Amino acid sequence: MSTWSVDRAATELLDAQDTPAARGPLSDDWQNLDLRTAYAIQDETLCRRVERGEHVVGIKLGLTSRAKQQRMGISSPLVAWLTDAMTLPAGAPVPGDELIHPRAEPELVFVMKERLAGPGVTASRAMSAVGRVHAGIEIIDSRYRDFRFTLPDVVADNASSARYSTGSIGLAPEQLDLALEACLVEVDGVIVDSATGSAVQGHPAEALALAANTLAERGLAIEPGWIVFTGGMTDAVPVGPGTAVRVHFSHLGSLVVHRGK
Repeated sequence: MSTWSVDRAATELLDAQDTPAARGPLSDDWQNLDLRTAYAIQDETLCRRVERGEHVVGIKLGLTSRAKQQRMGISSPLVAWLTDAMTLPAGAPVPGDELIHPRAEPELVFVMKERLAGPGVTASRAMSAVGRVHAGIEIIDSRYRDFRFTLPDVVADNASSARYSTGSIGLAPEQLDLALEACLVEVDGVIVDSATGSAVQGHPAEALALAANTLAERGLAIEPGWIVFTGGMTDAVPVGPGTAVRVHFSHLGSLVVHRGK
């Protein structure tokens, strides 16, 4: 078997996504896989997606809650890419035949009006670059079997990105108290979880600032018009066959994603 490389890892992860079929974590065989290399793999897979016609539309943050960070042994979130091919239009079913084991989580979503470039971005500066805030649902779908992975594994896998849906209500940031904006998660008519924006790094603005500063280390910035999914407010819930997941926000309305039987 050939030696592990960024090129080989990108090929295998894209193959797992396109099949779709779960696989073991890269780190099972590539034991010295580190974060720097993992981000290189993430960027290589993005380049290949763009080459086949996808367009970058924004970024997402992963592991934004303190509890998740403690479980993974890290102190800040990770950043990953969103493309137009990941869009889940309102009313469209979650494409179960294209995914492995999808899960849904509620998020606060920023639409950027200005370029935001680190280093040194503060939460206040980050919010001044935001045009609108929307409710969102992200569908995550790890390419790793049983969602088992190390931190470099999940970074290489573009933070388990799969699909995303945004609500139609968009408010200016100053119209909301984002730390107190609440959501309820409902699965097949039963409320299963709740949270407020403070679950995301204490305030979603902190997550946005961290994203800009993290991208700056790679010579990148958050561009005008991009969307930013700021991270799961609650734990993700499975979206099995026949399942409907609804999220209800205090001021940003409700969204639903469903999967056919």
